[in-house]
Amino acid sequence: MEDSNIIALFWERSEEAIAQTASKYGRYCKYIADSILHSEEDAEECVNDTYLRLWNSIPPEKPILFKAYIAKVVRNLALNRYEASHAQKRGGGAVEAVVDELDFCLSDPSQDGEEMENREALADLLDRFLGDLKPEVRKVFVRRYFYAASVEEIAESYGMSVSKVKMTLLRTREKLKKYLEKEGISL
Repeated sequence: MEDSNIIALFWERSEEAIAQTASKYGRYCKYIADSILHSEEDAEECVNDTYLRLWNSIPPEKPILFKAYIAKVVRNLALNRYEASHAQKRGGGAVEAVVDELDFCLSDPSQDGEEMENREALADLLDRFLGDLKPEVRKVFVRRYFYAASVEEIAESYGMSVSKVKMTLLRTREKLKKYLEKEGISL
């Protein structure tokens, strides 16, 4: 079923919208959640929470890119679940490693007014930065920092050595930092 038809089902408040979403994107959602949570049970709960979140947000939302919208929802839910379950165990986890890697080139997204106003501008800059990368580099960067995939998983998926993946990520983070500074984002 086409994404526009699934979204129409949500707008009609038809429960078939959930079934069609699960059929088309269930495995994708589970992959994202499991990449972050590393727990099949937690990933399944997160996917179910995603369907509920979609039900509650569409309408009023009418996503243009449904797959991207779903990915954002499941990723945010998984990150929230991960943070809650690891609140007592700081340091050493996969998600912390991903955040630490990007920490030097992205400021902490606190909730104060000025930074909240700049979030959309930052998102646009990141989109442009990613659009300018070579496809292979972009895939590696997104797999690491959106899907929280391990360096080893990325290397295996793309037939690269672990050291090449690490070097690609390091160079891309450095390019991102320079790009943001050039665009006037203070770090």
